Amino acid sequence: MANHECIAVVGAGLMGHGIAQVFALAGHEVRVFDVNHEALRSLRERIGRNLADLGQDIWATSRVHSFDDLGEAVANADIVFEAGPEDLEWKRRLFGQLEELAPAHATLASNTSVIPITEIMRGLRTGQRALGTHWWNPPYLVPLVEVIKTPQTEAAVAHRMADLLAAVGKTPAMVEKDVPGFIGNRLQHALWREAIALVAEGVCDARTVDTVVKASFGRRLPVLGPLENADLVGTDLTLAIHRTVLPAIDATPGPAPYLEKLVEAGRLGFKSGEGFMRWTIEEQQVLRARVLAHLKAMNAAEGR
Repeated sequence: MANHECIAVVGAGLMGHGIAQVFALAGHEVRVFDVNHEALRSLRERIGRNLADLGQDIWATSRVHSFDDLGEAVANADIVFEAGPEDLEWKRRLFGQLEELAPAHATLASNTSVIPITEIMRGLRTGQRALGTHWWNPPYLVPLVEVIKTPQTEAAVAHRMADLLAAVGKTPAMVEKDVPGFIGNRLQHALWREAIALVAEGVCDARTVDTVVKASFGRRLPVLGPLENADLVGTDLTLAIHRTVLPAIDATPGPAPYLEKLVEAGRLGFKSGEGFMRWTIEEQQVLRARVLAHLKAMNAAEGR
Protein backbone atom coordinates (compact mmCIF):
# COMPACT_ATOMS: atom_id res chain seq x y z
CA MET A 1 0.00 0.00 0.00
CA ALA A 2 1.09 3.57 -0.57
CA ASN A 3 2.53 5.65 2.22
CA HIS A 4 -0.64 7.70 2.54
CA GLU A 5 -3.93 5.99 1.84
CA CYS A 6 -7.33 7.62 1.66
CA ILE A 7 -9.16 6.18 4.65
CA ALA A 8 -12.94 6.14 5.03
CA VAL A 9 -14.60 5.41 8.36
CA VAL A 10 -18.30 4.62 8.63
CA GLY A 11 -19.36 5.84 12.07
CA ALA A 12 -18.21 8.90 14.03
CA GLY A 13 -18.91 7.47 17.47
CA LEU A 14 -16.71 5.97 20.18
CA MET A 15 -14.74 3.63 17.93
CA GLY A 16 -15.02 5.51 14.65
CA HIS A 17 -13.54 8.76 15.89
CA GLY A 18 -10.66 6.88 17.52
CA ILE A 19 -9.85 4.99 14.31
CA ALA A 20 -9.99 8.24 12.37
CA GLN A 21 -7.62 9.81 14.89
CA VAL A 22 -5.00 7.07 14.47
CA PHE A 23 -4.85 7.45 10.70
CA ALA A 24 -5.02 11.24 10.66
CA LEU A 25 -2.14 11.44 13.13
CA ALA A 26 -0.13 9.15 10.85
CA GLY A 27 -0.65 11.54 7.92
CA HIS A 28 -3.56 9.92 6.09
CA GLU A 29 -6.58 11.78 4.77
CA VAL A 30 -9.65 10.46 6.61
CA ARG A 31 -13.26 10.78 5.48
CA VAL A 32 -15.86 9.96 8.14
CA PHE A 33 -19.52 9.22 7.44
CA ASP A 34 -22.38 9.24 9.94
CA VAL A 35 -26.11 9.89 9.84
CA ASN A 36 -25.84 11.61 13.22
CA HIS A 37 -25.14 15.27 12.48
CA GLU A 38 -24.11 16.02 16.08
CA ALA A 39 -21.51 13.25 15.98
CA LEU A 40 -20.10 14.75 12.79
CA ARG A 41 -20.22 18.30 14.16
CA SER A 42 -18.19 17.34 17.24
CA LEU A 43 -15.84 14.93 15.46
CA ARG A 44 -12.80 17.18 15.09
CA GLU A 45 -13.32 18.63 18.55
CA ARG A 46 -13.28 15.18 20.19
CA ILE A 47 -10.23 14.08 18.25
CA GLY A 48 -8.48 17.35 19.06
CA ARG A 49 -9.11 16.90 22.79
CA ASN A 50 -7.63 13.41 22.66
CA LEU A 51 -4.56 14.62 20.78
CA ALA A 52 -4.02 17.53 23.17
CA ASP A 53 -4.36 15.23 26.16
CA LEU A 54 -1.66 12.96 24.71
CA GLY A 55 0.61 15.86 23.73
CA GLN A 56 0.28 14.96 20.05
CA ASP A 57 -0.17 17.10 16.94
CA ILE A 58 -3.65 18.63 17.15
CA TRP A 59 -3.31 19.85 13.54
CA ALA A 60 -3.89 16.25 12.51
CA THR A 61 -7.58 17.11 12.82
CA SER A 62 -7.26 19.08 9.56
CA ARG A 63 -6.93 15.74 7.78
CA VAL A 64 -10.34 14.55 9.09
CA HIS A 65 -13.35 15.36 6.93
CA SER A 66 -17.01 14.79 7.77
CA PHE A 67 -19.69 13.51 5.38
CA ASP A 68 -23.39 12.86 5.72
CA ASP A 69 -23.50 11.13 2.33
CA LEU A 70 -22.05 7.60 2.26
CA GLY A 71 -21.23 7.67 -1.45
CA GLU A 72 -19.23 10.88 -1.13
CA ALA A 73 -17.38 9.60 1.93
CA VAL A 74 -16.12 6.41 0.28
CA ALA A 75 -15.85 7.58 -3.35
CA ASN A 76 -12.03 7.81 -3.33
CA ALA A 77 -11.26 5.48 -0.44
CA ASP A 78 -8.45 2.95 -0.49
CA ILE A 79 -9.65 1.43 2.80
CA VAL A 80 -13.11 1.55 4.38
CA PHE A 81 -13.48 0.76 8.06
CA GLU A 82 -17.01 0.10 9.33
CA ALA A 83 -17.48 1.13 12.96
CA GLY A 84 -21.25 0.88 13.36
CA PRO A 85 -23.66 -0.94 15.67
CA GLU A 86 -23.26 -4.64 16.52
CA ASP A 87 -26.16 -5.65 14.31
CA LEU A 88 -25.54 -8.38 11.73
CA GLU A 89 -28.29 -7.37 9.31
CA TRP A 90 -27.29 -3.69 9.49
CA LYS A 91 -23.70 -4.59 8.68
CA ARG A 92 -24.71 -6.86 5.81
CA ARG A 93 -26.77 -4.10 4.25
CA LEU A 94 -23.95 -1.61 4.68
CA PHE A 95 -21.32 -3.80 3.04
CA GLY A 96 -23.71 -4.45 0.17
CA GLN A 97 -23.79 -0.67 -0.33
CA LEU A 98 -20.04 -0.29 0.12
CA GLU A 99 -19.37 -2.90 -2.54
CA GLU A 100 -21.21 -0.67 -5.01
CA LEU A 101 -20.07 2.74 -3.76
CA ALA A 102 -16.38 2.25 -2.91
CA PRO A 103 -13.71 1.94 -5.62
CA ALA A 104 -13.12 -1.60 -6.90
CA HIS A 105 -9.63 -1.67 -5.37
CA ALA A 106 -10.74 -0.55 -1.88
CA THR A 107 -10.37 -2.95 1.03
CA LEU A 108 -13.57 -3.30 3.07
CA ALA A 109 -13.18 -3.94 6.81
CA SER A 110 -15.61 -4.48 9.67
CA ASN A 111 -14.75 -3.48 13.23
CA THR A 112 -17.18 -5.91 14.88
CA SER A 113 -15.92 -7.30 18.18
CA VAL A 114 -17.60 -10.73 18.08
CA ILE A 115 -19.75 -11.31 14.97
CA PRO A 116 -18.06 -13.72 12.52
CA ILE A 117 -16.78 -11.74 9.55
CA THR A 118 -17.83 -14.52 7.19
CA GLU A 119 -21.46 -13.94 8.18
CA ILE A 120 -21.18 -10.19 7.66
CA MET A 121 -19.59 -10.50 4.22
CA ARG A 122 -21.76 -13.38 3.01
CA GLY A 123 -23.25 -12.60 -0.40
CA LEU A 124 -20.63 -10.06 -1.51
CA ARG A 125 -19.42 -10.54 -5.06
CA THR A 126 -15.98 -9.18 -4.10
CA GLY A 127 -15.48 -11.00 -0.80
CA GLN A 128 -11.80 -11.42 -1.58
CA ARG A 129 -11.24 -7.76 -0.56
CA ALA A 130 -13.30 -7.96 2.64
CA LEU A 131 -12.04 -8.81 6.11
CA GLY A 132 -12.36 -7.92 9.77
CA THR A 133 -10.26 -5.44 11.76
CA HIS A 134 -11.22 -5.60 15.42
CA TRP A 135 -9.92 -2.50 17.19
CA TRP A 136 -10.03 -2.28 20.99
CA ASN A 137 -11.43 0.63 22.98
CA PRO A 138 -10.10 3.27 23.00
CA PRO A 139 -8.58 2.67 19.54
CA TYR A 140 -5.98 5.40 19.90
CA LEU A 141 -4.60 3.94 23.17
CA VAL A 142 -4.94 0.15 22.90
CA PRO A 143 -2.31 -1.19 20.47
CA LEU A 144 -3.97 -4.39 19.30
CA VAL A 145 -6.00 -4.74 16.10
CA GLU A 146 -7.09 -8.26 15.18
CA VAL A 147 -7.08 -8.83 11.40
CA ILE A 148 -9.63 -11.54 10.60
CA LYS A 149 -9.65 -13.48 7.35
CA THR A 150 -12.73 -15.13 5.90
CA PRO A 151 -12.40 -18.15 3.60
CA GLN A 152 -12.74 -15.69 0.68
CA THR A 153 -10.24 -13.06 1.85
CA GLU A 154 -7.15 -12.87 -0.33
CA ALA A 155 -4.04 -13.46 1.77
CA ALA A 156 -2.35 -10.45 0.16
CA VAL A 157 -5.23 -8.17 1.22
CA ALA A 158 -4.94 -9.33 4.84
CA HIS A 159 -1.17 -8.90 4.89
CA ARG A 160 -1.35 -5.42 3.34
CA MET A 161 -3.85 -4.48 6.05
CA ALA A 162 -1.52 -5.79 8.76
CA ASP A 163 1.36 -3.80 7.26
CA LEU A 164 -0.74 -0.64 7.15
CA LEU A 165 -1.79 -1.06 10.80
CA ALA A 166 1.80 -1.62 11.88
CA ALA A 167 2.87 1.47 9.95
CA VAL A 168 0.42 3.65 11.94
CA GLY A 169 1.72 2.27 15.25
CA LYS A 170 -0.76 -0.52 15.94
CA THR A 171 -0.01 -4.14 16.84
CA PRO A 172 -1.78 -6.36 14.28
CA ALA A 173 -2.66 -9.96 15.14
CA MET A 174 -3.60 -12.22 12.23
CA VAL A 175 -6.66 -14.39 12.85
CA GLU A 176 -6.38 -17.22 10.34
CA LYS A 177 -9.74 -18.85 11.11
CA ASP A 178 -12.91 -16.78 11.49
CA VAL A 179 -14.63 -17.75 14.76
CA PRO A 180 -17.07 -15.82 17.00
CA GLY A 181 -15.11 -13.46 19.26
CA PHE A 182 -11.84 -14.01 17.33
CA ILE A 183 -8.94 -14.33 19.81
CA GLY A 184 -9.06 -11.53 22.36
CA ASN A 185 -12.74 -11.65 23.24
CA ARG A 186 -12.75 -15.44 23.45
CA LEU A 187 -9.97 -15.26 26.02
CA GLN A 188 -11.50 -12.30 27.85
CA HIS A 189 -14.98 -13.77 28.13
CA ALA A 190 -13.73 -17.19 29.19
CA LEU A 191 -12.29 -15.34 32.19
CA TRP A 192 -15.50 -13.38 32.68
CA ARG A 193 -17.59 -16.57 32.65
CA GLU A 194 -15.55 -18.09 35.47
CA ALA A 195 -15.53 -14.78 37.37
CA ILE A 196 -19.32 -14.68 37.29
CA ALA A 197 -19.52 -18.35 38.30
CA LEU A 198 -17.34 -17.76 41.37
CA VAL A 199 -19.70 -15.02 42.53
CA ALA A 200 -22.84 -17.01 41.67
CA GLU A 201 -21.55 -20.02 43.61
CA GLY A 202 -20.77 -17.93 46.69
CA VAL A 203 -17.02 -18.49 46.55
CA CYS A 204 -16.44 -14.74 46.95
CA ASP A 205 -18.01 -11.41 46.10
CA ALA A 206 -17.48 -9.47 42.89
CA ARG A 207 -14.96 -7.03 44.30
CA THR A 208 -12.81 -9.89 45.60
CA VAL A 209 -12.73 -11.48 42.14
CA ASP A 210 -11.38 -8.25 40.65
CA THR A 211 -8.90 -7.80 43.49
CA VAL A 212 -7.49 -11.29 42.93
CA VAL A 213 -7.05 -10.70 39.19
CA LYS A 214 -5.48 -7.25 39.56
CA ALA A 215 -3.17 -8.20 42.45
CA SER A 216 -1.89 -11.52 41.03
CA PHE A 217 -1.65 -12.84 37.47
CA GLY A 218 -3.04 -9.58 36.06
CA ARG A 219 0.21 -7.89 37.05
CA ARG A 220 2.21 -10.27 34.88
CA LEU A 221 -0.01 -10.26 31.81
CA PRO A 222 1.59 -7.24 30.04
CA VAL A 223 4.91 -9.12 29.88
CA LEU A 224 3.94 -12.79 30.36
CA GLY A 225 1.19 -14.25 28.20
CA PRO A 226 -0.67 -17.42 29.26
CA LEU A 227 1.24 -19.79 26.99
CA GLU A 228 4.58 -18.19 27.83
CA ASN A 229 3.61 -18.75 31.47
CA ALA A 230 2.75 -22.40 30.77
CA ASP A 231 6.18 -22.92 29.23
CA LEU A 232 7.82 -21.03 32.10
CA VAL A 233 6.33 -23.29 34.78
CA GLY A 234 6.46 -26.33 32.53
CA THR A 235 3.86 -28.06 30.42
CA ASP A 236 4.01 -31.06 32.78
CA LEU A 237 2.98 -28.89 35.75
CA THR A 238 0.35 -27.20 33.59
CA LEU A 239 -1.09 -30.63 32.71
CA ALA A 240 -1.16 -31.68 36.36
CA ILE A 241 -2.97 -28.48 37.36
CA HIS A 242 -5.49 -28.85 34.55
CA ARG A 243 -6.35 -32.40 35.56
CA THR A 244 -7.44 -31.06 38.95
CA VAL A 245 -8.86 -27.63 38.08
CA LEU A 246 -10.52 -27.89 34.68
CA PRO A 247 -13.24 -30.39 35.68
CA ALA A 248 -14.39 -27.85 38.32
CA ILE A 249 -14.36 -24.78 36.08
CA ASP A 250 -17.72 -23.50 34.84
CA ALA A 251 -18.70 -24.85 31.43
CA THR A 252 -22.15 -23.29 31.03
CA PRO A 253 -22.74 -23.25 27.24
CA GLY A 254 -24.67 -19.95 27.30
CA PRO A 255 -24.86 -16.80 29.41
CA ALA A 256 -24.83 -17.38 33.16
CA PRO A 257 -28.28 -17.32 34.79
CA TYR A 258 -26.74 -14.96 37.39
CA LEU A 259 -25.92 -12.45 34.63
CA GLU A 260 -29.36 -12.79 33.06
CA LYS A 261 -30.97 -12.04 36.43
CA LEU A 262 -28.86 -8.90 36.84
CA VAL A 263 -30.04 -7.61 33.48
CA GLU A 264 -33.67 -8.56 34.15
CA ALA A 265 -33.48 -6.63 37.44
CA GLY A 266 -32.18 -3.53 35.66
CA ARG A 267 -28.71 -3.82 37.24
CA LEU A 268 -26.88 -2.77 34.08
CA GLY A 269 -23.60 -1.57 35.56
CA PHE A 270 -22.46 2.04 35.19
CA LYS A 271 -25.51 3.03 33.14
CA SER A 272 -27.88 2.18 36.03
CA GLY A 273 -25.49 2.72 38.96
CA GLU A 274 -25.37 -0.95 39.88
CA GLY A 275 -24.31 -4.19 38.21
CA PHE A 276 -22.12 -6.70 40.00
CA MET A 277 -21.26 -3.77 42.29
CA ARG A 278 -22.77 -0.37 43.12
CA TRP A 279 -21.28 2.68 41.42
CA THR A 280 -21.69 6.34 42.21
CA ILE A 281 -21.03 8.87 39.44
CA GLU A 282 -17.81 9.84 41.21
CA GLU A 283 -16.64 6.21 41.42
CA GLN A 284 -17.34 5.74 37.73
CA GLN A 285 -15.31 8.82 36.85
CA VAL A 286 -12.41 7.70 39.02
CA LEU A 287 -12.30 4.24 37.46
CA ARG A 288 -12.47 5.58 33.90
CA ALA A 289 -9.67 8.03 34.68
CA ARG A 290 -7.53 5.27 36.20
CA VAL A 291 -7.95 3.08 33.12
CA LEU A 292 -6.99 5.92 30.77
CA ALA A 293 -4.00 6.90 32.90
CA HIS A 294 -2.82 3.29 33.01
CA LEU A 295 -3.09 2.87 29.24
CA LYS A 296 -1.26 6.14 28.61
CA ALA A 297 1.50 5.16 31.05
CA MET A 298 1.96 1.78 29.38
CA ASN A 299 2.17 3.39 25.94
CA ALA A 300 4.67 5.94 27.22
CA ALA A 301 6.79 3.16 28.72
CA GLU A 302 6.80 1.39 25.35
CA GLY A 303 7.59 4.60 23.46
CA ARG A 304 4.22 4.67 21.66
